Amino acid sequence: MAVDAREQPSGETLAGHDPPACDAALSHAFELLGKRWNGVILGSLMEGPAGFAEVRRATGISDSVLSDRLAGLTAAGLVVREVDDGPPVAVRYRLAPRGVALVPVLRDLMDWARDHLDLGPPPSGDC
Repeated sequence: MAVDAREQPSGETLAGHDPPACDAALSHAFELLGKRWNGVILGSLMEGPAGFAEVRRATGISDSVLSDRLAGLTAAGLVVREVDDGPPVAVRYRLAPRGVALVPVLRDLMDWARDHLDLGPPPSGDC
């Protein structure tokens, strides 16, 4: 039996559900978050600000790709680039308020992945 996408597993209909608007919102969110490495970068900044080299070490992303993704996340208003004139000059990245608002969603997504995807043995640390 097919389940209507507007129904919860319990059979309750989602109040105020507008499929075209929801589809557009999800499409836009996944266009940004689904871009390779963006979610990983956001995840690396969840615990606080970090310099470029720190993000690179935490993620393993090449310099050119990391630079491109950080610029895109900054343009999208999810990350803030802060420059300390020094000396020495230092650049740090932190989650903007829009990025901070994603933290619970990212944590839920990590929990879902651990519970529902075959990820192999758990990592030694906590996410």
